[in-house]
Amino acid sequence: MTVIKVRVAEVTEEAAGVRGLRLVRDDGQPFDRYEAGAHIDVKGPTGVLRQYSVCSPPEDMSALLIAVKLEPASRGGSAALHTVEPGDTLEIGAPRNLLRLAEEADRHVLVAGGIGITPLLSMAHELHRRDQEFELHYFARKRDEAAFADVLEHRAAFRDRVRPHFGVPRAEQPALLEAAASRLTSASHVYTCGPDGFMARVSAVFAPVVGEGQVHIEHFVATEADTGQDRPLTVELDTGEVFDVPAGKSILAVLTENGIDVFKSCEEGICGSCVSGVLDGVPDHRDQCLSAAEKAAGDRMALCVSRAVGERLKIELY
Repeated sequence: MTVIKVRVAEVTEEAAGVRGLRLVRDDGQPFDRYEAGAHIDVKGPTGVLRQYSVCSPPEDMSALLIAVKLEPASRGGSAALHTVEPGDTLEIGAPRNLLRLAEEADRHVLVAGGIGITPLLSMAHELHRRDQEFELHYFARKRDEAAFADVLEHRAAFRDRVRPHFGVPRAEQPALLEAAASRLTSASHVYTCGPDGFMARVSAVFAPVVGEGQVHIEHFVATEADTGQDRPLTVELDTGEVFDVPAGKSILAVLTENGIDVFKSCEEGICGSCVSGVLDGVPDHRDQCLSAAEKAAGDRMALCVSRAVGERLKIELY
């Protein structure tokens, strides 16, 4: 991981239990340009590494804005970042992207559930800059739990594009989504982030209209895979090195134990840092970072969680 030392320039309370952290480089230099929808690795005061979406406009390279929701069952990540103050230093990784805007789309629909607004806010900034057609639907239990609600409701750039749905019961959400889907074509693209059940509802409504491959999903929490039927496999690198992967270990773990340098971060199939090329064999995808189209292509896989349909894979490390 490329390590960038940053300083907390500003701390804001964006909603109940949600802190905004504005980060600037400690060396005073601007950040490199990144794509809307990107996320970064953040190492907090306790040394715990977590991933957070960048919320700020991509054209503003002077700072990166992230939002951290305090999780009741935090293992030290969000709780630690809720203790930092302006002037504190942190370490982050360079922004990387799994949720990209489709250049060919005739219309974009962004659908956020709760803290899932974070990657979509950056995308809304970028779509406004491009003067492209989009609308953003924001679902939250209560307005005071909706991060960046003031920005989205009152800033001129977003005022006519944002559809807030605060306090809408779960049973009534599909009707609102269907109304949005009725305005789309097969050339439209949909982007969603939020709880897994919420994103499943979004996909169920929009996929029949725009196609499954044009509903883009960003996961924050890994889904536990059933490993009971796992079998050993053999992995060959494009360098010719061959490794046996037992049923109880991931490909990533075996490579790391054998001194192979593989970029990794979450190790849960969410962040995409260990995604590598597949040269031969069929991957058994278990990640939540590759899109449906990328999985169908079968030429990439996340080494931390995915395995093989057969007994052998040949891969290329990126």
